[in-house]
Amino acid sequence: MPWFKIDDKAHSHPKWLRAGNAAVGLFVRAGSYSAQHLTEGIVPGAVAQLYGTATQAAKLVKVGLWHTSDHDCPRCPQPRGGDYVIHDFFENNRNTTKAQDEANRRAAAERAAKSRAARNANRFAGENAANRARFAGENETNPARNEPQSPDSAAGQDSTSHRTPAEGAAHAHAAAMPYPGTSFGSTGAAAERPAAHPDRLGDLKAAIAAAGLAGIGWSLRESQWEYTRQAVEKVGIPAMVAFAVNSSRLKGPPATAGAWVDGWRSLEPTPDNGVAYLPATVGQLGRPSTTDQRVQDALNLAARFAREETA
Repeated sequence: MPWFKIDDKAHSHPKWLRAGNAAVGLFVRAGSYSAQHLTEGIVPGAVAQLYGTATQAAKLVKVGLWHTSDHDCPRCPQPRGGDYVIHDFFENNRNTTKAQDEANRRAAAERAAKSRAARNANRFAGENAANRARFAGENETNPARNEPQSPDSAAGQDSTSHRTPAEGAAHAHAAAMPYPGTSFGSTGAAAERPAAHPDRLGDLKAAIAAAGLAGIGWSLRESQWEYTRQAVEKVGIPAMVAFAVNSSRLKGPPATAGAWVDGWRSLEPTPDNGVAYLPATVGQLGRPSTTDQRVQDALNLAARFAREETA
């Protein structure tokens, strides 16, 4: 913002003393107007009439503080008719020209832009550093997800590997833990998981179809295949068929078996203590011990549901 500057000795300058306080008041107000609007010392006649009287303007012209049009001062520009110009407005670079003000504004805008860019760069650098630190902390607290606990090349060489079950014992983790995957699909052994258990999932498909649920799609994600396999190991095919039938009665048959996977995962096995494996409302079936028994139990269950539907 430009300023209208006045010398500190102006209060006792002979021109100011001869003009009088009223005319000097007009001089100051008109000078402020010129600085604000960058008229470079030109005072429009309408502004002079707004801020003062014709007598006060005439006093400023008489003492040499202002000039009218057709003046003979070689240092001041010529105003239009009816306007005035402040004498020596730019003397000793006291006031700012329009070109200087525009240059100052551009320089200030450039400095502000550079300052904003520097602040943004520092902020982004800080955020990136914080994100790297957070991800590094997550990697340190999740070693099982980021790297194997025992390398494949060393497993079982010097001692029993944690991946090798004891003789005659089932490998609990192999059945309970799903294989890891990526955003592009599962990798390694997980990519072949559906084909690794075709018979077991085939038995489940047959039992579902035998229960009267035809036209069910089996295009499952890798994780859903693994969870389904785990549910077969955990609760058995009859319980899964019972869940699918009950769910279909309430909500209608789904397009794919994937709609049942979360429910199958939530099922809990009944302890082998003589208590029926399935609730009495579904059927008194014991926990099957072989694949053939699972299929037979599922078929029996499907027949019972079919009889109930037609009763």
